[in-house]
Amino acid sequence: MSDLPVSAALPEIAAALAAHGTAVLVAPPGTGKTTLVPPALPGRVVVAEPRRIAARAAAARMAALAGEPVGASVGYAVRGDRKVSKDTRIEVVTSGLLVRRLQSDPELSGVDTVVLDECHERHLDADLLLALLLDARDGLRPDLRILATSATVAADRLAVLLGDAPVIQVPGVAHPVSVAYVPPVRGERLDGVVTRAVRRALSEGDGDVLVFLPGAKEIRWVGAALDVDADVVVLHGRLPSGEQDAALRPGARRRVVLATAVAESSLTVPGVRAVVDAGQARVPRVDHGRGLSGLVTVRVSAAVAEQRAGRAGREAPGRVYRCWPEHEQSTLPRYPEPEIRTADLTGLALELACWGTPDGAALRWWDAPPPGPLAAARATLTALGALRDGEVTARGREMSRLGVHPRLARALVDCPGSAEVVAVLDDDTLAAGIDLAAALRALRRGSPNTQRWRREVRRLGGRESGRDVDPALVTGLAFPERLARRRAVGSRSYLMAGGTAVDLPDGLGEPEWLAVASADWTGRVGVVRLAAAADEETAVRAAPALLVEEDEVRWADGDVVARRVRRLGAIVLRERPLADPPSAAVRAAVRDGLAKEGLALVRMSDQAKSVRARLALLHRVLGDPWPAMDDAAVLAAAETWAAGARNAADLRGLDMASALRSLVPWPEAGRFDELAPERITVPSGSRVRVDYTADPPALPVKIQEVFGWTASPTVADGRVPVVLHLLSPAGRPAAVTGDLAGFWRTGYRQVRAELRGRYPRHRWPEDPTAAEPTRHTIQRPRR
Repeated sequence: MSDLPVSAALPEIAAALAAHGTAVLVAPPGTGKTTLVPPALPGRVVVAEPRRIAARAAAARMAALAGEPVGASVGYAVRGDRKVSKDTRIEVVTSGLLVRRLQSDPELSGVDTVVLDECHERHLDADLLLALLLDARDGLRPDLRILATSATVAADRLAVLLGDAPVIQVPGVAHPVSVAYVPPVRGERLDGVVTRAVRRALSEGDGDVLVFLPGAKEIRWVGAALDVDADVVVLHGRLPSGEQDAALRPGARRRVVLATAVAESSLTVPGVRAVVDAGQARVPRVDHGRGLSGLVTVRVSAAVAEQRAGRAGREAPGRVYRCWPEHEQSTLPRYPEPEIRTADLTGLALELACWGTPDGAALRWWDAPPPGPLAAARATLTALGALRDGEVTARGREMSRLGVHPRLARALVDCPGSAEVVAVLDDDTLAAGIDLAAALRALRRGSPNTQRWRREVRRLGGRESGRDVDPALVTGLAFPERLARRRAVGSRSYLMAGGTAVDLPDGLGEPEWLAVASADWTGRVGVVRLAAAADEETAVRAAPALLVEEDEVRWADGDVVARRVRRLGAIVLRERPLADPPSAAVRAAVRDGLAKEGLALVRMSDQAKSVRARLALLHRVLGDPWPAMDDAAVLAAAETWAAGARNAADLRGLDMASALRSLVPWPEAGRFDELAPERITVPSGSRVRVDYTADPPALPVKIQEVFGWTASPTVADGRVPVVLHLLSPAGRPAAVTGDLAGFWRTGYRQVRAELRGRYPRHRWPEDPTAAEPTRHTIQRPRR
């Protein structure tokens, strides 16, 4: 161990902490920073790890180096498991557990140094812990030393956050690692390409193969597909500690270790000479709009891909097989997205309230919590009774001490005996299917997960005695907005109280009500992953705050709907029509309908279209107060012209020609027909309709009716000429002119020549300006 690179830097690290109180240690994996640095620091040292498996492994390794059992001078504490004694000087804990210790003892009495390991992973608990430690150091414990360690991190930024802390760089001694890309072929699933890469890794070299996969589901897929001459070992955070420990020990035969991100840092998997990287990771995300949160699969960052590759060169030269095309390497994000930007912040908001800074503004953050998600989290805590007027309540402090998400803590507080159900809600990998009640029965009978489940039930202060506790009630207390009702008899689609639709796969029958524990969003619809059958009585009991009875007047399904409704959130329980809804509410609903569906709701007759076009011309030429006639402007004035409409039928029956005229104020309204006449009288005496949809306006008229007319007509106080569309005796276009006098001089001769032979019985005088106009274009014989 003395040959590891960090050994030479131990005096510098200790001196930096003694002189400055904070420091940043940047050292690649395999340099010994996790196991050699804490024992070299004076006094009592607490090491914070991002994961339970890493905490236990680091403690075991340091204890082995000291020649002691775990729990002597080196111990650990993780959720549900602790091995320490009065002689323990170095204690390795998870970041979340240390946050709860700080809440109960902000001075961290008796602790001299806190080591924050693997800061670059940017877990939510770790970022919160750093902010709280800095606050405690600023106010209560100026002597508390803080060392932040990382393999890949923006060290300068972290150093500034720690008060211009010194940065100590330790170079790595990793062996060379060759890189090969194994992209998927067309249509190949992730398990297919990974299995192919594992077989190649086994055939091209010796040693164990470490495979990085996004989650337990993919581990099962690849494990089922592998048929190789090697032991297949599983490693992820939900495994019992004994199985985790076994995966970290060398095997008698060659091994393929199928692991999640837990194997990226803080622990060494011995014997590994090759890494197969699926290129994906599972990270927490929350969709505030749909009320769904959980884990989603994303591409890894370049920093994570590099760190995973380094696992192949810890003990000897190695190889990494990346399951994506080589050209995609340059498109990977540089670092992982910090969880604080994307995860559910309800737990963080409760911790901040317990710390005394509900909005977190008084703290120094690596990345501050986004205001919108933090506000949503505080609203959730208020609904759960954990906050009142922004301050933590006694109930909120009790929920915080339980060490689970505040929603689950609410269920534990409000429903005695619910620990069995909460243990499954907190870790849905304990359930083999989507039926929560069936999963509980299987766990009670005995299953591969029973021992882990019972440990968690005991940790939550329960015991196997809550069998008559309704799992739907417990789930509804934790996730009231996920109570759901079937949308139609025989349907697999359910509407949740929060307003999101989810589909129910096979495995739970077709209950009318569900209490949804978890659901995935597919990009099109939510799909239930774990739920319990429920009924209306249970739903109302679980979510009384969502129960509303009110009169509702709104636009829905193309008409005004007026009803008295009893709802559980978005779910309608009962309804009956309102005989005489308030007029103001009806008018508002009609306006809302017009805003949503537009002028398609009214009937625009030819007369109305003409009025609209005439008004549009006057607005364009003369401006105010002549109103604009585009859709947006007409709809904006709906409060005037649609004031008497109470439903869709009334809208369809409106005289829109009169309605549009009503938008013109006096005295201008009195000149409307003068400025934009609907018809113009031509020399023959006919009153011909002007086409105002054309720009400029057009007057279609037969040539014989305008004989003797030398000046083209105008509208809008003479500002807009009307273009004449001169027609043949059959009504077909013969010529278009805006200069009638010029047409008689130059264009008429050609038109006369073309039409005279075709229409010989019609009058075609040589001088149209002196000819008598007529409606009857056929020459009548003289008597």
